[in-house]
Amino acid sequence: VQLQASGGGLVQPGGSLRLSCAVSGFTVSSNNVGWFRQAPGTEREFVAAVSWSGNTNYLDSVKGRFIISRDNVRNTVDLEMNSLNPEDTAIYYCATGFPFLVSDTSSMAGKVRSWGQGTQVTVSS
Repeated sequence: VQLQASGGGLVQPGGSLRLSCAVSGFTVSSNNVGWFRQAPGTEREFVAAVSWSGNTNYLDSVKGRFIISRDNVRNTVDLEMNSLNPEDTAIYYCATGFPFLVSDTSSMAGKVRSWGQGTQVTVSS
């Protein structure tokens, strides 16, 4: 199982970025795949996930701004991030092998079995 995240960078407040997670060793259409982030001095937290059945869930603070999507042909999961603010600055990781939870999403990071390498997102003027 491998996950390769890309698309991070430096963006001004209010801007947009699109992260992509390319996976191998499993299919995104049959597994829960999601994005997590970790800012300096904080614990890794859940951001968004798409379940094997196509359901999606988001961290409350990104709802309406971030969109997670998957491409079953390319075997990728993308995270479109809009209206970015400095609080979104973090290393973003894609992951799989976790239960798709609607509530208690704060516990999801501790249940992840496989992580990608992370991509830095910096929101600053």
